[in-house]
Amino acid sequence: MDDVEVASRVTAEKPGEVERVYQLLKNWLIDCVLEPGSYLSEVELARRCQTSRTPVREACNRLSQERWIDRIRNKGYRVRPVSVREILELYEFRRVIECFAAEKVAQVATAPMLEALAEIIAVENAMQEPGPEFLAANERFHLKMAELSGNPLILAQLKLTLEYVHRIDKYSQTKSLQWLPHGQILRALAAHDAAASREAMAVHIDMSRDRMLKLFGS
Repeated sequence: MDDVEVASRVTAEKPGEVERVYQLLKNWLIDCVLEPGSYLSEVELARRCQTSRTPVREACNRLSQERWIDRIRNKGYRVRPVSVREILELYEFRRVIECFAAEKVAQVATAPMLEALAEIIAVENAMQEPGPEFLAANERFHLKMAELSGNPLILAQLKLTLEYVHRIDKYSQTKSLQWLPHGQILRALAAHDAAASREAMAVHIDMSRDRMLKLFGS
């Protein structure tokens, strides 16, 4: 057994090494450090992750199963491009769970709940140009809504879904800077109008979907 094979085995056997590499690569995918459509090799990823090829291969197998990357025979991997189908599927699912969440929150919203939501989106009125703060606030707002719905399954599923949405949002910033406000949703919640809250959320998600389709559908 040569030195390279020994090093590979030792690195792979370190507790948590595969998980570390997996989380690192996933974060790079979510934040578009690894851009949609780009090709990846195990050797280069191992160099960037400062590890051997074995944990990279295992991490990439997980990421492939989760539809972040595709295995390309004899070439390594390719980061999945942003597709119209992906956009439609993501926003269709978001519409189902987030409209339900909005309806539930409207029924139980207290003053402290509404204040927490308003504080999150205060950035919408504080800045003139969209930027990273807007993207972060947007995600926090939607996750807080899911949390306030009182259904942990909705929160868990939305967290997973928003990882894919974050990638699209991040990539879209290279094409267009635009912000969709949440004020109408908050006003409907404050009025405890479940139907209006559901509708406001539906309109918000549909507008987000249509913006992405316009950017990536051509």
